[in-house]
Amino acid sequence: MDVHGIWSGLFAAIIVGALGRLLVRGYQPIGCLLTILIGLVGAGIGGAIGTSQAWGFWLTLATQAVIAALLVLPFSFATRNRLP
Repeated sequence: MDVHGIWSGLFAAIIVGALGRLLVRGYQPIGCLLTILIGLVGAGIGGAIGTSQAWGFWLTLATQAVIAALLVLPFSFATRNRLP
């Protein structure tokens, strides 16, 4: 893998991680590095699903964002204010 592939992968991870955080309402106490890591995992899993199903770009991107949102959910639930 060349340098351009690494940079494009990181850029895609940032976009997918940010989309995942936008889909989840509320406050998520995660930083930039965890957002990128969630984006990498979401992009990898969603890309594998989209490629195996021969989906187009937009449907694959939506799948990646939804998977990233599902990965962000535990952090959102952990910080939710609970009434006694």
